[in-house]
Amino acid sequence: MQLISSRLVFRFLHKSDLKEMHDLNSNPEVEKYNTLGIPADISITKAILKDRINDNKIKNARILTFAIEEKGTDKFIGMFGFSFKHSRYSSAEIWYKFHPDYWNKGIATEAVSCALDYCFDELKLHRVEAGCAIDNLGSMRVLEKVGMKHEGTHRESLILESGWSDGHTFGILETDKRN
Repeated sequence: MQLISSRLVFRFLHKSDLKEMHDLNSNPEVEKYNTLGIPADISITKAILKDRINDNKIKNARILTFAIEEKGTDKFIGMFGFSFKHSRYSSAEIWYKFHPDYWNKGIATEAVSCALDYCFDELKLHRVEAGCAIDNLGSMRVLEKVGMKHEGTHRESLILESGWSDGHTFGILETDKRN
């Protein structure tokens, strides 16, 4: 399965993504606001990659994880995930992370917009949500740009390398205007 936008290709993770995934997850700038934390060594990343690849193979999987490539170069620049709730709720949570070389270029906004199109237009979901640490101003701006609304703040809900952080929740409904 692939999703394609003007500059990006979402594709399922491959075993060959191990080095790039480990480099991304080991980058202190990237992991500053992510709950995964910096892996102790590449064997941790290898186990996570194996789990994500296996999740992607399950029919009607509840979790899907994609590598994001720069269209035309096939360069691994980030990751994107979907976590689907029980079908009765017709909703999903999304997450993403990109290499800092691709920050502040509209890449994350384009990726989230593409993912929302997939969720609403293809999967016919009712709701999509995303969260971010309260100090992650870049992600907050991305979520707002695509039309997601701030729905609340959860006290000390995220454990980061720096300690506990409050987390914002953003959501968008199929009937909301997307940007």
